[in-house]
Amino acid sequence: MEWNAYWQKASVWLQSSGLHILLVSVLTLVALKAARVFSSRLITMISRQKEDAEFQKRIQTLGSIIRYVLIIGVLAVATMMILKKFGVEIGPLLAAVGIVGLAVGFGAQSLVKDVISGFFILLEDQIRVGDVVQVSGKSGLVEKISLKTVILRDLAGNVHYVPNGQIDVVTNMTKEYSRFVFDIGVAYREDVDEVIAIIKRVDEELRNDPDYREDILEPMEVLGLDQFAASAMIIKTRTTTKPIRQWRVAREFNRRLKKKFDERNIEIPFPHVTLYMGQDKKGEAPPLPVLCKGAQVEHSRDELGRPT
Repeated sequence: MEWNAYWQKASVWLQSSGLHILLVSVLTLVALKAARVFSSRLITMISRQKEDAEFQKRIQTLGSIIRYVLIIGVLAVATMMILKKFGVEIGPLLAAVGIVGLAVGFGAQSLVKDVISGFFILLEDQIRVGDVVQVSGKSGLVEKISLKTVILRDLAGNVHYVPNGQIDVVTNMTKEYSRFVFDIGVAYREDVDEVIAIIKRVDEELRNDPDYREDILEPMEVLGLDQFAASAMIIKTRTTTKPIRQWRVAREFNRRLKKKFDERNIEIPFPHVTLYMGQDKKGEAPPLPVLCKGAQVEHSRDELGRPT
């Protein structure tokens, strides 16, 4: 008799609350799918309004956050509706959750700091998916941004997970446009004006190349003779390109400039060392014996038999 009573109660519960829970679960799955579709279509619709690459990066970044918030909201509502059907009072539960959340907030201050920092990073548009940035000593391409972490992938393929709370300084190398600064060293014997003319000519040829002219935004800016180094004169220049294109353009410019220097016999110096042996009170320098291996070298000797 007891089993029959339990079965009857279970049947009644399944016919009433059970069907409701099943319906809520199905609607939750539909809502989750709808949230993904809605966020994707919203992003697509907004992105069509402007073809700018920077605008597209920002929309893509915000789209992932919108999708995340919608999914969390749907799951929270569905969970409360299901708990209510199990006889759990939502009001006291929400109050308890608030108290627990406050306690967890004090205990997990780093997590709260990550979320708040991530919110302001997104609000101020400091970092977007597709940017190349340097944060917390790590550099790389931004693959994903959330309210908690920034995920970077460096040139070697390593993935770095940086908590937003540890980000104090953000260096964005691809915001709106990019630049590359060249320090071009030439020998002291060279004519600076001739070298600058060659640099401008190589830049002009590169800007007229169909493979690179879309990447370069303006002619190279020659800042002039920047310093006299130990064995070279340093001429500083910089080029302005589209975001992330600066390294590609710089490598090709260096290749062409080296070939042009070789054609014009412009020396790119290596470090030189000058030995000074000193002088005695008479203004004479002591002799410097030199030993050459693999060759017979005859040294002249003075009256005491010392090599000179």
